[in-house]
Amino acid sequence: MTTDDTDAPKVPIVCSACETTSRVPLSTVADAVERHNDQLHHGEDIAQVDPDIADQIADLVATELGLLEDP
Repeated sequence: MTTDDTDAPKVPIVCSACETTSRVPLSTVADAVERHNDQLHHGEDIAQVDPDIADQIADLVATELGLLEDP
């Protein structure tokens, strides 16, 4: 089994200012977003993980942690 970035899940990154979308390995998402924003937007938080994907991940984490269960 290999662990290089070609086998890693890819996460969509969107930038509304540039009107671009790219997919990067999960392990490099934070660096890719930060680098894009630093280089193209003077550090402003414009590029981000696709909001639909971010919401899905948040829901999965909340479910896994039992935060959505009735007390």
